[in-house]
Amino acid sequence: MKIYSMTATFGKLEHETLTLQPGLNIIEAPNEWGKTTWCAFLTAMLYGLETRAKSTKTALADKERYAPWSGSPMAGRIDLCWQGRDITIERTTKGRIPLGQFRAYETESGLPVPELTAANCGQLLLGVERSVFLRAGFIRLKDMPVTQDEALRARLNALVTTGDESGDGERLGKALRVLKNRCRHNKTGLLPQAEGEKAALEETLRELETLESQSGRMKARREEVAAWVKALENHNAHLRYHAARADEERVAQARQLRHDAVARLEEADAVCRNLPSGEETERMYRAAIGLQERRLALQMEERMLPPLPEAPEIPACYRNGDPVAAAEADFRKNNALEKKKKRTGWIWAVYAAAAVLAIAAILLYTGKAVLIAGGAAIAAGFVLALLVSVVRTGRIRRELDALYDRHPGVTPGKWVEEGHGIACLMAEYAAALQEAEVTRDGFAQRKAELQREITAFTGGQELSDCVKGWQDAVAAWKDYGDARREAVRADGHWQTLRSMAKTGAAPVESDTLTYTEAETSRLLSDANGELAQLNSRLSQYQGRMEALGDKEALYRVLEKTNGRIRKLEDTYAALAIAQQTLVDATMELQRRFAPKISSRARELMAAFTNGRYNRLRLGEDLELHAGAGEEDTLHEALWLSDGTIDQLYLALRLAVAEALTAEAPLILDDALVRFDDDRLKAAMDVLQQEAQTRQVILFTCQSREKRLCETI
Repeated sequence: MKIYSMTATFGKLEHETLTLQPGLNIIEAPNEWGKTTWCAFLTAMLYGLETRAKSTKTALADKERYAPWSGSPMAGRIDLCWQGRDITIERTTKGRIPLGQFRAYETESGLPVPELTAANCGQLLLGVERSVFLRAGFIRLKDMPVTQDEALRARLNALVTTGDESGDGERLGKALRVLKNRCRHNKTGLLPQAEGEKAALEETLRELETLESQSGRMKARREEVAAWVKALENHNAHLRYHAARADEERVAQARQLRHDAVARLEEADAVCRNLPSGEETERMYRAAIGLQERRLALQMEERMLPPLPEAPEIPACYRNGDPVAAAEADFRKNNALEKKKKRTGWIWAVYAAAAVLAIAAILLYTGKAVLIAGGAAIAAGFVLALLVSVVRTGRIRRELDALYDRHPGVTPGKWVEEGHGIACLMAEYAAALQEAEVTRDGFAQRKAELQREITAFTGGQELSDCVKGWQDAVAAWKDYGDARREAVRADGHWQTLRSMAKTGAAPVESDTLTYTEAETSRLLSDANGELAQLNSRLSQYQGRMEALGDKEALYRVLEKTNGRIRKLEDTYAALAIAQQTLVDATMELQRRFAPKISSRARELMAAFTNGRYNRLRLGEDLELHAGAGEEDTLHEALWLSDGTIDQLYLALRLAVAEALTAEAPLILDDALVRFDDDRLKAAMDVLQQEAQTRQVILFTCQSREKRLCETI
């Protein structure tokens, strides 16, 4: 099969076309160009999209991963050549199923190709199923190591062991295994089934004998339990009779209690008949209590009112008028008196000096008579001046003393400051007195208002008497409610006891048991339970014995089963001989054809490594071992470098692809990125040789491959 072109609306591809040529196609593109998307598109077009797969936390399902980014329906077309015919296959979205609509037709004529369907398209075109194509002819860097797949393992094993992938030998082996399994395979073979039937028959016969023995013992026990049940039922009848008598007495007592409760209810109803309703009584009582609490609160508040402020002690000189002005006047008057006092002293001193001078002058210029007369006159004047000065000074001193008495202990320089202090003290007292009077006036108004409310509520009656009256009314309604509830309870109790009262006639048979009612019920329940269990088990045993069948007939069936087992054992021995013969033949074929795949892979590995690794072995689990020419032993792939591992597995994949997918295109997706230049050149030589017989499509993100092809 060869692909001409692919057109895709798939993932990031939107109506994009990729054209291919026969032979080797190198598609060089950067990362995220869509190389992996084209590979996934080709697989989906050939084998369909796995729509039932679901996304997980670590991986997206293809239907979600490759949903078109543009929101368009997923669709695609491939033009190809198959068996000499140019064919076009198309897949489009059908409803909610991506690529759910399939169509295959001849490109030129448009005639349908009926042998190609959505289910078998890839199988017919490539000759292998999906898993084999992905593991053999589809080579990607991320899964270069060969992983086991059942379909791939089956074909590869057939090629390695017999050289023929038709599977005839394996089918024959399977057929023998099937026949052996039919004879003996766990519990499903004919021989285990027959042995199981034999064991079952023997177990059935043993069970029949056991059931017969157990049934006899159970019947004897059933008779004992039935007699005990009868005695307990008679005792229970005696207990019911005595309980009925006790119930009658309790009903009578309850009826009397009901009668007393009804009488109390009638008395309470008579008391409340002339009262307001219960709601109105409760409301009035709460209102009276509220007024009483408010009055008590006002009384408490009145006792807690602060007393009127005490008047400060004010000196007499400041009691009338402005203290500051009075202090300033006293200060000015004191200064004036001090000045007068000083002037009087100076006048006296001047006058004394003048007298002395006058007497001296007289002594110098006059005679004795004149002296005597002048001295007398001067002395008289002096005495008179002295008297006047003393009188005036005494008056000034008295006025000063009076001023000091008005301000005891305070110097004149502090009188004005004292006046200011007295003024502030008087202002603070006046403000405090006014505030106290306002508080008391407001309290008096609230007290008067409350008293008016109390008077309006009580109608002039004392509030405590009014509260007591409403309290008695509330208590009367409470007594009425209690009496009513008690009457209802007593009536219900009487009705309940009357409905639950037991009745019973006096038993005829005598009773010797002494159990209580609870003990009797428990014992009777246990006895009835045991009796029912015995009857049930006897019925089960009887039914089981009937189901098991007749003992003589079972012995006859057992004899036939033993004969069938002997025949199956002979058949199983013959099949085992045939199977061993086939195994021996297969081993002989394996010795002839096993090297086929390993030999081709070894040739390719030697070509890739320029002859360094020329030894290779493929294990049964598809694990590779390789060795260089100078090495004595083969090594697992884990011992090799990453690039060498890629070359080793590429060699194996190409060998497998040649064997299993010879007609299918060979697709490589970044499979050569870890090859060095020399081994890459060798790999490109191999791919060009492959391109001579099949179409090869190489996706790469580097330009080395194209440059090497141009130089080859």
